[in-house]
Amino acid sequence: MPLLEQLLETYPNEVKVVFKNFPLRMHKYAMPAAIAVVAAHQQGKFWPYHDKVFENYNRLSDQMLRQLAAEVGLDMAAFEKSMNDKSLAARVNQDGQDGQKAGVRGTPAVFVNGKLLRNRSLAGFKQMVDKELAGLKK
Repeated sequence: MPLLEQLLETYPNEVKVVFKNFPLRMHKYAMPAAIAVVAAHQQGKFWPYHDKVFENYNRLSDQMLRQLAAEVGLDMAAFEKSMNDKSLAARVNQDGQDGQKAGVRGTPAVFVNGKLLRNRSLAGFKQMVDKELAGLKK
Protein backbone atom coordinates (compact mmCIF):
# COMPACT_ATOMS: atom_id res chain seq x y z
CA MET A 1 0.00 0.00 0.00
CA PRO A 2 1.44 3.43 -0.93
CA LEU A 3 2.72 5.57 1.91
CA LEU A 4 0.09 8.30 1.68
CA GLU A 5 -2.71 5.74 1.70
CA GLN A 6 -1.22 4.18 4.85
CA LEU A 7 -0.97 7.59 6.48
CA LEU A 8 -4.56 8.50 5.62
CA GLU A 9 -5.75 5.10 6.85
CA THR A 10 -3.92 5.66 10.15
CA TYR A 11 -5.24 9.22 10.58
CA PRO A 12 -8.55 9.32 8.68
CA ASN A 13 -9.90 12.40 10.49
CA GLU A 14 -6.67 14.18 11.41
CA VAL A 15 -4.66 14.36 8.19
CA LYS A 16 -5.44 16.09 4.93
CA VAL A 17 -3.14 15.76 1.94
CA VAL A 18 -2.64 18.84 -0.21
CA PHE A 19 -0.63 18.39 -3.39
CA LYS A 20 1.25 21.33 -4.87
CA ASN A 21 3.12 21.28 -8.16
CA PHE A 22 6.80 22.17 -8.25
CA PRO A 23 7.94 21.60 -11.83
CA LEU A 24 11.72 21.53 -12.01
CA ARG A 25 13.11 23.83 -14.71
CA MET A 26 15.79 21.34 -15.68
CA HIS A 27 13.14 18.84 -16.81
CA LYS A 28 11.81 19.75 -20.27
CA TYR A 29 8.37 18.20 -19.66
CA ALA A 30 7.91 19.09 -15.99
CA MET A 31 5.62 22.06 -16.71
CA PRO A 32 3.43 20.31 -19.32
CA ALA A 33 3.24 17.26 -17.05
CA ALA A 34 2.17 19.38 -14.08
CA ILE A 35 -0.53 21.05 -16.16
CA ALA A 36 -1.65 17.63 -17.40
CA VAL A 37 -1.94 16.36 -13.83
CA VAL A 38 -4.13 19.36 -12.94
CA ALA A 39 -6.22 18.64 -16.05
CA ALA A 40 -6.62 15.03 -14.88
CA HIS A 41 -7.64 16.30 -11.45
CA GLN A 42 -10.47 18.24 -13.08
CA GLN A 43 -11.81 14.90 -14.28
CA GLY A 44 -11.38 13.17 -10.92
CA LYS A 45 -8.33 11.16 -12.01
CA PHE A 46 -5.51 12.97 -10.21
CA TRP A 47 -3.80 10.01 -8.53
CA PRO A 48 -4.05 7.50 -11.39
CA TYR A 49 -2.66 10.06 -13.83
CA HIS A 50 -0.06 11.39 -11.38
CA ASP A 51 1.23 7.86 -10.80
CA LYS A 52 1.45 7.15 -14.56
CA VAL A 53 3.38 10.38 -15.14
CA PHE A 54 5.89 9.53 -12.42
CA GLU A 55 6.26 5.96 -13.68
CA ASN A 56 7.15 7.39 -17.09
CA TYR A 57 9.06 10.53 -16.04
CA ASN A 58 12.04 9.68 -18.23
CA ARG A 59 9.89 9.09 -21.34
CA LEU A 60 7.63 12.14 -21.19
CA SER A 61 6.62 13.94 -24.36
CA ASP A 62 3.44 15.63 -25.55
CA GLN A 63 2.43 12.33 -27.13
CA MET A 64 3.17 10.36 -23.94
CA LEU A 65 1.10 12.80 -21.83
CA ARG A 66 -1.85 12.20 -24.18
CA GLN A 67 -1.29 8.44 -24.20
CA LEU A 68 -1.29 8.33 -20.40
CA ALA A 69 -4.47 10.43 -20.33
CA ALA A 70 -6.17 7.90 -22.59
CA GLU A 71 -4.88 5.01 -20.47
CA VAL A 72 -6.51 6.37 -17.31
CA GLY A 73 -9.75 7.04 -19.16
CA LEU A 74 -9.80 10.81 -19.43
CA ASP A 75 -12.20 12.57 -21.76
CA MET A 76 -9.62 13.50 -24.37
CA ALA A 77 -11.48 16.53 -25.76
CA ALA A 78 -11.75 18.00 -22.26
CA PHE A 79 -8.12 17.08 -21.56
CA GLU A 80 -6.89 18.87 -24.70
CA LYS A 81 -8.95 21.94 -23.82
CA SER A 82 -7.54 21.97 -20.29
CA MET A 83 -3.97 21.61 -21.55
CA ASN A 84 -4.44 24.93 -23.38
CA ASP A 85 -6.17 26.66 -20.47
CA LYS A 86 -3.94 29.51 -19.29
CA SER A 87 -5.49 29.39 -15.81
CA LEU A 88 -4.05 25.89 -15.26
CA ALA A 89 -0.56 27.12 -16.17
CA ALA A 90 -1.08 30.06 -13.80
CA ARG A 91 -2.10 27.66 -11.02
CA VAL A 92 1.01 25.53 -11.55
CA ASN A 93 3.19 28.65 -11.59
CA GLN A 94 1.60 29.83 -8.33
CA ASP A 95 2.26 26.44 -6.74
CA GLY A 96 5.91 26.76 -7.78
CA GLN A 97 6.19 30.25 -6.33
CA ASP A 98 4.57 29.09 -3.09
CA GLY A 99 7.05 26.22 -2.94
CA GLN A 100 10.00 28.55 -3.42
CA LYS A 101 8.73 30.79 -0.60
CA ALA A 102 8.40 27.72 1.63
CA GLY A 103 12.00 26.71 0.91
CA VAL A 104 11.37 23.84 -1.50
CA ARG A 105 14.49 23.12 -3.53
CA GLY A 106 13.58 19.76 -5.06
CA THR A 107 10.91 17.14 -5.27
CA PRO A 108 9.31 15.50 -3.54
CA ALA A 109 9.10 17.85 -0.59
CA VAL A 110 6.66 17.10 2.21
CA PHE A 111 5.45 19.48 4.88
CA VAL A 112 3.41 18.77 7.99
CA ASN A 113 1.74 21.92 9.31
CA GLY A 114 4.30 24.03 7.46
CA LYS A 115 7.33 22.10 8.74
CA LEU A 116 9.55 20.24 6.30
CA LEU A 117 9.47 16.48 6.85
CA ARG A 118 12.91 14.99 6.43
CA ASN A 119 12.18 11.35 7.31
CA ARG A 120 9.66 10.35 4.64
CA SER A 121 9.11 6.84 5.94
CA LEU A 122 5.77 5.89 7.50
CA ALA A 123 7.44 6.05 10.92
CA GLY A 124 8.76 9.54 10.15
CA PHE A 125 5.34 10.72 9.03
CA LYS A 126 3.67 9.25 12.11
CA GLN A 127 6.22 10.78 14.46
CA MET A 128 5.75 14.26 13.02
CA VAL A 129 1.96 13.99 12.77
CA ASP A 130 1.73 12.76 16.36
CA LYS A 131 3.96 15.64 17.51
CA GLU A 132 1.77 18.16 15.68
CA LEU A 133 -1.43 16.62 17.02
CA ALA A 134 -0.05 16.71 20.56
CA GLY A 135 0.76 20.39 20.11
CA LEU A 136 -2.79 21.10 18.99
CA LYS A 137 -4.21 19.48 22.13
CA LYS A 138 -2.24 21.81 24.43
